[in-house]
Amino acid sequence: MTAPADGKSPIEVLLVEDDPGDVLMTQEAFEEHKLRNRLTVVSDGAEALAYLRREGQYADAVAPDLILLDLNLPRRDGREVLEEIKKDENLRRIPVVVLTTSQADEDILRSYQLHANAYVTKPVDFERFISVVRQIDEFFVSVVKLPPRG
Repeated sequence: MTAPADGKSPIEVLLVEDDPGDVLMTQEAFEEHKLRNRLTVVSDGAEALAYLRREGQYADAVAPDLILLDLNLPRRDGREVLEEIKKDENLRRIPVVVLTTSQADEDILRSYQLHANAYVTKPVDFERFISVVRQIDEFFVSVVKLPPRG
């Protein structure tokens, strides 16, 4: 893949989200603002770990440069997924942004204890949600130097 004229290369983003409405809003935010990044969606924690470890149907999955992780997921919740990612030598380099509705202090504290790179509370308003996704994109594409893909 060649770098765009502006010098910013697209990144691979894995969205781990079970709420179809939130998935749709995130996809629309990427499309509406012409975000070049590739967004892949998985809907539960077990599927996220299979994707990241390239197991089963995900044997050919592209390693993400960034993970957007909901906390309240079926099968394996986001806290478990975050813990597994950060314990795995092959995955821990991938930045994880917890993107969740929870504003609970214990969720924020636990996420950072598990080495989340950022904790963002999802706005319920569509325009504000788009703004948050754009800010995450701007930060991780234009400001942060990401590690090379594994």
